[in-house]
Amino acid sequence: MASTSASRSDGVIGRIRRAACNLYSENQTLVADIRKALNLMKEIAVDLERDNQSEMVKQLEDAVVELVEAHENCLHYSSTIRSVGDAYQPGAELTDFRKLLDTEFEKVKASSSSSPQNHPLIHQFQHAVWNVHHAGETMPGEEQEDIVMTSTESNIKNLNCPLTGKPITELTEPVRSVDCKHIYEKNAILNFIKRGRVKCPVAACPKVLQAKTVICDPLLLFEIDEQRSLSRQTARTDVIEDFTQMEPREEASP
Repeated sequence: MASTSASRSDGVIGRIRRAACNLYSENQTLVADIRKALNLMKEIAVDLERDNQSEMVKQLEDAVVELVEAHENCLHYSSTIRSVGDAYQPGAELTDFRKLLDTEFEKVKASSSSSPQNHPLIHQFQHAVWNVHHAGETMPGEEQEDIVMTSTESNIKNLNCPLTGKPITELTEPVRSVDCKHIYEKNAILNFIKRGRVKCPVAACPKVLQAKTVICDPLLLFEIDEQRSLSRQTARTDVIEDFTQMEPREEASP
């Protein structure tokens, strides 16, 4: 009898975790869609700024602030879903999942130190607009070091796969650990995990990896595309700087 009860409990836990995994993936798709919308709004704002449509740019920035807040809430929900799915244990009474999720969401949100006004995505929007007429100049109220930090900040934790050494922008099948957020080449990390109970191969990362928690979510592919675009922009900027620093050659006297 006890064995049957335990088997049923394990079955319920398994179904809850599978449902949580599916819901997590769907929510990450929504996060990726929001990021795409924010990028599009940034491009539109740059075009408006070139046309000196300052009032419309300001309206667009207000909308970006609201969308960034929704973006953060979606990320909090992703963490909530994963946490509840991993920790769920059936009790004697029916579980109130709405209450359980709401309580966990408030905990996750309270532990977050980010604020919409200082969010990197808003800084990226502001810097893109500022650079239309003030490229190379420091934005008022900010130090140059702050601009560099916030304009390149992202959710990418490592730029190279710790097993293959390849840049993440060149990985054939990139996957990310749900627990530590490090990125790997899929075949390499799955072969690594087959050795047994192994920790993340990134130096000093204490997280133990499991094949089921190393996944490719829609947000990962979008963030890698963002990193690829950022790398191209940085390369173009370096070329321009090198060119402007070249001293003009003196023409030979006839």
